[in-house]
Amino acid sequence: MNPTKPLWKRAMLLPLFILFAFLPAPADAIGDFVASPAINAPAAAVFICDLKTGEEMAAHNIDIPLVPASIMKSVTIATLLEKVGPRYRYLTPVYVQGTVSDGVLDGNLVVKASGDPSVNTRHAPGSEDITAEISDALKAFGITRITGQVKIDESGFPGPAVNPAWAQGDLQHSYGTGTHGFNFEDNASGKRAVHDPAGVFRTRLKAALAKAGITIGGATVNVDGPETMLGQHQSETIDDVMRSCMMRSDNQYAEAFLRLVGKTYGKEGSTAEGASQLMRHWRDRKANLDGVKVVDGSGLSRSNRITARFMADVLTKMAGNPYYASFFPLAGQEGTLRSLLKTTPLEGRIAMKTGSMNGIQCYAGYKLDDDYTPTHVVVVMMNDMGNRAAARRQVERLLLRTFTNETDINVYDNETDQQD
Repeated sequence: MNPTKPLWKRAMLLPLFILFAFLPAPADAIGDFVASPAINAPAAAVFICDLKTGEEMAAHNIDIPLVPASIMKSVTIATLLEKVGPRYRYLTPVYVQGTVSDGVLDGNLVVKASGDPSVNTRHAPGSEDITAEISDALKAFGITRITGQVKIDESGFPGPAVNPAWAQGDLQHSYGTGTHGFNFEDNASGKRAVHDPAGVFRTRLKAALAKAGITIGGATVNVDGPETMLGQHQSETIDDVMRSCMMRSDNQYAEAFLRLVGKTYGKEGSTAEGASQLMRHWRDRKANLDGVKVVDGSGLSRSNRITARFMADVLTKMAGNPYYASFFPLAGQEGTLRSLLKTTPLEGRIAMKTGSMNGIQCYAGYKLDDDYTPTHVVVVMMNDMGNRAAARRQVERLLLRTFTNETDINVYDNETDQQD
């Protein structure tokens, strides 16, 4: 894929008005923002800077550690993208273990989990169905019966699937589902979490094999011999998987990315190791880690802490990556940002990840030029917040005053307190 393709697609979304000239921010824009009754100033941070000149156009509390909510995903994805590149694909190999005679496999079918969060995802209808792939491969191999079991090897991704730092009330919901070594159908059923995706997979696979005339005996067959690869399921390229994660703010995907960060350093694919290696990565990149604490990859935990300075460091270092910039939803048009700044001069010109929990609203991303290239870093973090609609309105005013000198806006509030 041409790295400019996502940006080209976005160019077709340009509003049909004459693009405004850049106007300097009023000196009191940040002062008015933090003075607003809608903003709890001691628990808020703002950092807006010019990528070309390094000028700090707005700065408030930039070294105060705050709960990031889902803007944490921006850091996780930046880390993994730098480690594996945009063309990486998850590969999930499938093996037959045992001997085959007269169409009977006297042994087991073994799936080696890759940590892929998108196996049979409902969010990419065109992706390959792993159950159909296995069924077709077995038929091509001449196997009509398996005496043993379907085994799933998740040993490369140890540790709990559900982060112990997550609130118990989140765990029953699809947004609070865990991430495993083997994930299937988004580890969710509607809006409910599925805690045994491997079990769901086995059920789906048995049904697909039965339809193809292949049976699984289910006996306990201990096989010491070599395994023969039947085939391997591959994901879409990681840039597409990441873009889907950012547009929908998918926690399960982000947690899988964090696990893979640990694996890329030659370590185990656990959440704890991923968090440790994420910190190492940005320390090596000379980002300011003072006050930063990472416990998950999605931001669902309220134990995470990042500063506006650290977030700005990450965004600044990633600004030249054409894939990364394209992952962020466009204001007024896409994903979790589709209602922000709509019908204003900044519609389609601000690209940010949102993060929201009860009492928390955060934004992190970029101001873009005519070619959708980042020109400014934008970070706004609000903790211990009251009215979300009023706070959101103040963010819009801050950005409009900073970049267009415009303050007369009409905001339609569609936000809730649901975690994004």
